[in-house]
This record gives sequence, C-alpha cells and structure tokens, in this order.
Amino acid sequence: MPLLKNPFIKQLFGSFLDLAPILAVVIVFQVFIIQQPIPDVADLITGTLLVVLGLTLFVQGLEQSLFPLGESMAHAFARKGSLFWLLFFAFCLGFGTTIAEPALIAVANEAASIAAKGNMIESTTTAQEDYALGLRLTVALSVGIAIVIGVLRIIHGWPLPYLIISGYCAVIAMSLFAPSEIIGLAFDSGGVTTSTITVPLVTALGVGLASAIKGRNPMTDGFGLIAFASLTPMIFVMAYGMLI
Repeated sequence: MPLLKNPFIKQLFGSFLDLAPILAVVIVFQVFIIQQPIPDVADLITGTLLVVLGLTLFVQGLEQSLFPLGESMAHAFARKGSLFWLLFFAFCLGFGTTIAEPALIAVANEAASIAAKGNMIESTTTAQEDYALGLRLTVALSVGIAIVIGVLRIIHGWPLPYLIISGYCAVIAMSLFAPSEIIGLAFDSGGVTTSTITVPLVTALGVGLASAIKGRNPMTDGFGLIAFASLTPMIFVMAYGMLI
C-alpha cells in the first residue's frame, strides 16, 4: 500500500502492532476470565490512540534527534582527543539524564512516602522531599560514574564480562550487610535508570564512540554502557541506605 510507505504512517502502524498484545491480554482477561464488561470503552479507545501516537512521536524523536546528537558528540570528542573532556561529558550525560528520569522521580517519591509511613524518616513534607532528592542524586551520581567506566572500557578495550561479573559480586556482597528495607529499592533503582531518557543518549554515545575510535567495533564495543548504568545504582543505593 502506498500509504504505508510514508515513514510516519509506517511507524504509527508499527506502534499499534507493538501495543496490540497488551490490549489483547487485557481484553481477554476482562471478558473471559473476570467476565465483566469493559468499562468506559470510549475512554479506552481514545487512550489507546493517544498511546499509539505518543509512541510514534517518541520513536521519531529518538531517530531524528537524540540518537544523531549522541553519536555526533561522541565523534566530536573523539576527534578532539581530550580524555578529560570526554570523561567529563560522559559523567554529565549520565548524571543529567538520570536526574531527569521520570521513572526514577516516581520511585524516589514513592520510597520517601513509604519510608515516612514506616517511621524511617520524619512524616513531614520537607523530610520526604529531602529523602527523595537524596535518593535521586545518589542514583544519578552512580550512573554518571558508570558511564565514565563504560567509556574507559571502550577506549581501552577492557572485557565487558569481567567488569559485569565483578560488579554483581559487589552487589551480592553488599546485600548481605545493607538494611533489608533498602535492598529491594536498590534493585529497583537499577531498573528505573534505564528508561526513556537515559537509554537513547547513552546508547548513542557508546555506539558513536566505538565507531570513532580506530580498532573498536560498534557492535562488540559500542554496547554495554546500559549494563553499567543499571548495575552501579544497586551498589550506591545500598551504600546510601547504610549511611542514613
């Protein structure tokens, strides 16, 4: 069909196909398992269309802006030849994208609320805001450091498995000593950092840097930064819980 040759329409159709399994599961369980009518069908249809449109615009934005931006900056820093500025940029990128991550903000606010209800912190708005901000800063700092480590790995060609195995050994060791109340939050923090804002820019940085450095393969060396970004928050958040 000529219409599907249009990139935007093709992406719109692809977003609908991506969302279709979720809709199918919800409808099947609602109708055949729970055996209740679907409430607010008009709102469901409207919301589905908005989600499909949002996914399409998001993917288009990644392809036209964030991915090219990350790769071009990686190439520029590689040509500049300044290791300090490259590492400083990598840290700022990891820190900045994580502190703005919507998923992390939601988890931090929820953690602060639960901590207040459990009498771990004072039940005041200021105390909860300080706790949530401290958690966000801790995770953002850990991701910044993780991206620096990942960039150094690309530059020097360090084996990824050794670094990842060492990191998870540290996670397991710290989980034996960290307060039980913080362990689950620490593991969740590792997951929420790798979301809508962080992943595109960090991935583009790794691939662009591996493409710009002679002797590096973008496929084998360009990926892996996200693994560090999901690993280090576990260590830092458990340390945060032990300190406070």
